[in-house]
Amino acid sequence: MLGIDVPCESGQFGGEAVTARRVLVTGAGGFVGANLTRKLLVAGHEVSALFRPDHTGWRLADIAGDIRALTADLTDANSVRSAVQAARPSWIFHLATHGAYSWERDARRMLDVNILGLANLLDAALTYEVERFVNTGSSSEYGVRSSAPSEDERPEPNSHYGATKAAATMYARFIGRDRRASIVTLRLYSAYGPWEDPNRLIPTMILSAMAGRWPPLVSPETARDFVYVGDVVDAYIRAATTSVEPGDVFNIGTGRQSTIREAVETARRLLPIDAEPAWGSMPGRSWDASTWVADPTRARAILDWIPRHDLESGLRETIAWFRENPAMIQYYESRIANGR
Repeated sequence: MLGIDVPCESGQFGGEAVTARRVLVTGAGGFVGANLTRKLLVAGHEVSALFRPDHTGWRLADIAGDIRALTADLTDANSVRSAVQAARPSWIFHLATHGAYSWERDARRMLDVNILGLANLLDAALTYEVERFVNTGSSSEYGVRSSAPSEDERPEPNSHYGATKAAATMYARFIGRDRRASIVTLRLYSAYGPWEDPNRLIPTMILSAMAGRWPPLVSPETARDFVYVGDVVDAYIRAATTSVEPGDVFNIGTGRQSTIREAVETARRLLPIDAEPAWGSMPGRSWDASTWVADPTRARAILDWIPRHDLESGLRETIAWFRENPAMIQYYESRIANGR
């Protein structure tokens, strides 16, 4: 059965000693998953990366030889069980999802991947006695709020994606408590940084500003709790190495929201651009809101997790990453030009 405590003994993770582990990362080829995979490798862990059959692994191409690539359809229980059996992980980080991006609109696919896929993976984790299972939730589970919600507040999702992620979090919490299994869910707010999808706000804004223009923008009052991906990765590590209650849930955000106007103003301080933004030149999404902010109190108290970056320092690091990787600038610009 999934264990409850994970000892920390050797190796380094953000200054903490951690024993090297066999680790399985689903969604390893995604934005946050790729950053987490790289951090795990640097720390000396043996990483198996689980990909869907049609995945293209551009984010991990330069480290493909350092990971064990496995393929599985999360909606196929036998396929998932075989992958977990092959990896024999001590830890599973479950980041694979569908619906997080505005162009992922298939509600049936969200149900299959986000709920059934999680259930299949949890079944396999219990069968093969994984020590710690870290699930990925979303701030979209809460829906529109007038203030920062705590983890115990009732979810009121306002999208198909949010509804399926809320159901998945509740299922993970139930299994953790029912089986006394070491399962924890991180509800992520608006992560950004290196390797983010080219058509998301932050990379399009940075690359456009570097070229002296602004991309199409939604209402300037739309708000987000932007959290740098390096800090998000640290939260995953702490969730794997800290003693937690079975089924525990943590908000992962800075606790400070920024409007799109503030994000643009911050980018303007960091990049030489004189052009004025064309507000409303991009249609808003149905779930956009003027209040969207995390309450990270529990993560700070239990995981000892404190984000190290505010929006300006995180943008500065992301800009530096692009400048240090000119091939990535070309790749991103090509993807942006093609709309995907």
